[in-house]
Amino acid sequence: MLMLYIHIPFCIKKCNYCDFNSYNLDLTQKKRYLEDLKKEMQMYKTKEEISSVFIGGGTPSILTTRELEELFKNIKENFNMNKHAEITVECNPGTLTLDKLKTMKEIGVNRLSIGLQAVQENHLKYIGRIHTYEEFLKNYNDAISVGFRNINVDLMYNLPNQTTEDWIETLEAVGKLEPKHISAYSLILEEGTELYSMYEHSKFELNDEDTDIKMYRFTIDFLKTKGYHQYEISNYSKVGYECEHNKGYWRCDHYIGVGAGASGYLEDIRYNNVESLEEYHNMVTVSKKPIVNNEELSVKDSIEEKIFMGLRMNEGIKYEDFKKQFNIDFANVYSEQIKVLSSRKLIKESDTGIELTQIGREISNSVFIEFIN
Repeated sequence: MLMLYIHIPFCIKKCNYCDFNSYNLDLTQKKRYLEDLKKEMQMYKTKEEISSVFIGGGTPSILTTRELEELFKNIKENFNMNKHAEITVECNPGTLTLDKLKTMKEIGVNRLSIGLQAVQENHLKYIGRIHTYEEFLKNYNDAISVGFRNINVDLMYNLPNQTTEDWIETLEAVGKLEPKHISAYSLILEEGTELYSMYEHSKFELNDEDTDIKMYRFTIDFLKTKGYHQYEISNYSKVGYECEHNKGYWRCDHYIGVGAGASGYLEDIRYNNVESLEEYHNMVTVSKKPIVNNEELSVKDSIEEKIFMGLRMNEGIKYEDFKKQFNIDFANVYSEQIKVLSSRKLIKESDTGIELTQIGREISNSVFIEFIN
């Protein structure tokens, strides 16, 4: 089956750490963009079944109730939705209302991903969030009240000036809410972001690697006591509530990506759309897919990508999958890497495959490089 990603690139204000393709809200631009999205979706119209939909951004919850209704009307007109499809909308407090939540529930959204990041107001303000913790709580409780059960809360640790005690306070507060899913990411300073510039000008110091790892280990141990199992490096869920859409990415499944700056993966070709709203508009207006580049993956590329993505998940790499997809004996081809990484206790091997150990997850990029080289 096929997945669908739709990018909504508008925000009230760009967060200081964000390097995603996003723009400050312009109502005229937003109206035109939604018309452009409709045109691009028509170019990908298919009868193939869609197993999951993810509306990301930017801030998709910036859309009005009417715009949400129109967007989902266009989705259903162009794509064959599986009746059990997971349908996620990213939401940010400060743009979410009870009416929007009711509308999303009515049009078929069955999973929300709400960005919180931290519970302390000083941290929220420093990283450029537009909301308070109290606003998040109201949105979360409103979502529960209208019938949403599958809710993810996005959190971030290793923030500027954040102590281990601050992070523990955040985890404890969110743990009491018992969302079905929690994503907890360590801050990565991306070039071109406001935080990156602040760091270059010595406005703050980052925690050292030991503190980062300490926060990560605490996250895993604490959430385990609350009934969450870690199924990917940064993702934790209650039983039965893993994010199917993201698992599709990690399995290297095919997906359609629409919107300015969106990416997709179809027929073993990865593509990226133009980021500029003006270029995006000009291309779809003349019925041209707004692709700025695409790459047909070689067998070698596909194998390396499958390793990289597969090891992100706690279940790891299954030898049978590589035999079926690539007709290779993984354990034999990569016997030397497996031997070295096992001796360093970075992976563990069974008769059916390999997976990262906890130490391996902490330095996962080093493990991935071993296989790619």
